[in-house]
Amino acid sequence: MIDILREAGDWSATDEECVRQAAAQAYGTLRGRAPAELSVVLTDDAQIADLNKAWRGRSGPTNVLSFPAAEMPAAEAALLGDVVLARDTIVREAEAQGKSFVDHLAHLIIHGVLHLLGHDHEDEAEAEAMEALERRILEDLGIADPYDADRLAP
Repeated sequence: MIDILREAGDWSATDEECVRQAAAQAYGTLRGRAPAELSVVLTDDAQIADLNKAWRGRSGPTNVLSFPAAEMPAAEAALLGDVVLARDTIVREAEAQGKSFVDHLAHLIIHGVLHLLGHDHEDEAEAEAMEALERRILEDLGIADPYDADRLAP
């Protein structure tokens, strides 16, 4: 189950569908059909900047934040946690990188879900493993490799 809350920003139904599809693909790739609950907050730069400062001690907006849920062993479905996305930042990044907004949005929700499932990119090995998973999931969705340097080169 994916619960989407539009907090701020100019989000559309198409954006929500992209989020649902990408999150379901990411979860399904790693966990199959095991029941789970995910909350996604769609917001803007101002709100995500506040969260970024409060939870990570970093100033300014970011594209995505993930907040894992506390473990609840008796829950019928796995409670994954929350993914928060900032539309303003995602739009700017997509334009700067020559990507479509929805492709970049899909990549970022996948990235956030992978964090909730225990993946990270704190060192080079972790980053490579996480990027490989992102590439695989994006390919399954028909989305180009976001790390392809030739595609991103000016």
